[in-house]
Amino acid sequence: MSAWLELRESRTVRPVATAEPHVVVRCGLADTLLADLAVSVVHFFDAALDEERLAAGLAVALERVPVFAGRMRTADGVPEIVCDGSGVPLDVYDVHETLAEAMGRVTTPGTELVGPVEAAKARGGGLPLLTVRVGRTADGGTVLGVSWHHAIGDMHSFVLLMRAWSAAVEGREPPEVEIVADRDAYLDRVLPARDCGRPGFRVPGPEEAALLAHEVAVSVLANRTVQIYFGDAETERMRAAYSAEAGRRLSASDVLCAHVLGALRELDGDAEARGLTVPVNLRRALGLPTAVLGNLLGEIHLDTPADSRPEQVAAQLREAVTDFTDAHLNLRANQAFLERLGRSRLNECVPLGFDPGRRRFTFSNWSRFGLYELTFGAGPAVFFSPAANLPLPWVSWMVEGFANTGSLFTVVLPARLAGRLRRPEGRALLHRFLAEEDERPPAAAAVRRLL
Repeated sequence: MSAWLELRESRTVRPVATAEPHVVVRCGLADTLLADLAVSVVHFFDAALDEERLAAGLAVALERVPVFAGRMRTADGVPEIVCDGSGVPLDVYDVHETLAEAMGRVTTPGTELVGPVEAAKARGGGLPLLTVRVGRTADGGTVLGVSWHHAIGDMHSFVLLMRAWSAAVEGREPPEVEIVADRDAYLDRVLPARDCGRPGFRVPGPEEAALLAHEVAVSVLANRTVQIYFGDAETERMRAAYSAEAGRRLSASDVLCAHVLGALRELDGDAEARGLTVPVNLRRALGLPTAVLGNLLGEIHLDTPADSRPEQVAAQLREAVTDFTDAHLNLRANQAFLERLGRSRLNECVPLGFDPGRRRFTFSNWSRFGLYELTFGAGPAVFFSPAANLPLPWVSWMVEGFANTGSLFTVVLPARLAGRLRRPEGRALLHRFLAEEDERPPAAAAVRRLL
């Protein structure tokens, strides 16, 4: 453990009650494809959260959302989550730095602000599927680092847990939560009978598989995580300009994705056609209940021509979102592909979105989840960010920015390109819609190397 971080207390938080017999969740295909991955995020509060209330509230939340307190096993080759109440490790640290200094560490590879779930090992059972680190900073702030096993669910599922937790701390009504016992069977009931027919994963040949494994192995050394803040006024100018050029109304998400991608390609001297992958929350796209847990994710896969301008890419993305169900939904195609391939070969598959050799860009929009509404009895966070634990290149996330203003764009890039982006010419490309009168939130100055 680093000198700036000192462990004060460790405990295991279990649900206040555990159902008998234990609820068992049979993971679906999407969960299985993500079962070697953990997702880690960090919330920063400028007030002291009560550690005892946090632990007591988490125990209540875990009763409502018990998958996070369970353990994994494999039955007939399929991962399962047993909601046995084994619990969640909650560690409390003294952080010998200010909140601002701690915020500057969020993009450091292997940051100790969070304890990443050991996802691959957890598949064998016995290891937690959620970890929590609470850090009390030298100036009285609180760092709340949380990591969860991706097989449990997507960002939407995680936020259901966090909303239940915050509500329990404050004595408010928790959100509705629906646990599906067999996730593939549930999807079979709710999906349209036909989809686009193109599976979202593939089996690489031996040479490419070795290259992909190498990308993962060297990711910490080879890549850098860069964060960019776009203010509300800056984004609105960008949206208006690109909408006018495209001849249609575009969303902030459309234009920010296309704008950053265009800046990267220009800086990199990249004149090739490239792919773009954008995950889609199926609850919104298909009108499914917001209470359902799991990886209810589809994906948009676009081919962007070599000479595409940002407004053209943004318009492509807007059209794809509008036509998602007819043109991009592919979960039945995934199942059909697996039936032909055989489940025993599933570990050979990789998602289409992971294609660093061809610089395929993946963009996840985490906006509109209400992350700054999570107060835990102490007011909203001043900053929320993904944590850089496995920095795979060409992967990005967007979420609301400091104190729920603007947008924070986090992107992992090869080290050399990240260096170019941080130079004046990179900043100028990124912020060409910035005006002199635009002001950044005070907290933005604290994040190390924020662009």
